[in-house]
Amino acid sequence: MANFDFVAMNQQGKEVRGRVSAANAADAGNKLRAKGLFAKKVTEEGAGGGAAAKTPAKKSGGLNAEIKLPSWMQGRVKAKDVTTFTRQLSTLISAGLPLMRAMRVVERQEKNAALKNALAQMAESVEGGSTFAEALAAHPKIFDRLYVNMVKAGEAGGVMDVVLSRLAEFQEKAAKIAGKVKSAMTYPIVVLCLAVGILVFLMTVIVPKFQEIFADMMGAKGMPAITQFVINASDFVKTHWYVILGVVVGIVVVFKVIGATKGGKMFFDRVKMHIPVFGDLTVKSSVSRFTRTLGTLMGAGVPVLQALNIVRETLDNQVIANAVGTVHDAVKEGENMAPPLASTKVFPPMVISMVEVGEETGALPAMLTKIADTYDEDVDNAVGAMTSIIEPLLIIFLAVVVGTIVVALFMPMISIMGGISG
Repeated sequence: MANFDFVAMNQQGKEVRGRVSAANAADAGNKLRAKGLFAKKVTEEGAGGGAAAKTPAKKSGGLNAEIKLPSWMQGRVKAKDVTTFTRQLSTLISAGLPLMRAMRVVERQEKNAALKNALAQMAESVEGGSTFAEALAAHPKIFDRLYVNMVKAGEAGGVMDVVLSRLAEFQEKAAKIAGKVKSAMTYPIVVLCLAVGILVFLMTVIVPKFQEIFADMMGAKGMPAITQFVINASDFVKTHWYVILGVVVGIVVVFKVIGATKGGKMFFDRVKMHIPVFGDLTVKSSVSRFTRTLGTLMGAGVPVLQALNIVRETLDNQVIANAVGTVHDAVKEGENMAPPLASTKVFPPMVISMVEVGEETGALPAMLTKIADTYDEDVDNAVGAMTSIIEPLLIIFLAVVVGTIVVALFMPMISIMGGISG
């Protein structure tokens, strides 16, 4: 038995240093895993400076000096960066490269500093005896449970390249759908912001100037009702803008606070599912995410109960997440998946029928993927329909608001011109 100094990560993501007795480095890694630690570096005592000791500072040698930025300056890792890394690693492993060499190749060409640093730590962990899944689990902010469990299943089945390819496809399709929804919402948000900006400009700059003109020209003659309403609104905006701003901020804060509670999130998610036009899009996108995630996990060999638990944690909609929890409990008791899906009254009949067929034929993962593909197309159509409805509504809204102000400003002028001609 020899002593090995190690640097590891605990389950909370904190670095732990220490010493362990083992037959070799691989045995040391196994002992650390049994303690719930993920090895980053394992070195034999006296072989190049123990991990428990302080690492001597590197001498600065001009261009050879290594400059390492702290983690907070390295930026965050976007989902797109993780997808690119997954696709590259899958391609290299499929080409026959060993995992360690493939990781080093991807690390050298990675431009994102945070991901590059994580890849270096993961490579050291794998070299120290950890599995690839354990190395990934030490970076929960970059690789979620879905990712880690699929890799674990790939390692157990010896099909790492296939699993990574499926992961990359899953991430690409999820990003595609999210991008379409985001792009569909960009147009109305931009138009609304412009409308608010134009309205504020008219009420704080244009209307007050006309008010001064009308006060001189109209004299004791009263203003038309619509003009007086617009002038009063302009005065309120100018003198009480902080009240309006406070109300808006207060409403946003209240919604955020209520939405942070479990009951509040459940209420808001249920409301989202029943809003005209938007509700249909919410349901379809959530069902697509549920079926694609579950199908991907089961297709990779993850047990159904574990897969349902992971899916429940990855869903944003609390109503559907609770329904998945109900399905998990029923399947745990020995039931098939289709009956509890139907009992939740959340999933559309088509989903339940296709899941039932998938269970009867033994091809549930493939059937879940087909459901996801179908609902992805429905989301595309729903986004297009939503955009076609929102555009004319926004145009009408702008026309009514700006038109009302213009009419209100011109009515006194018409009255004055009528009085002069008379």
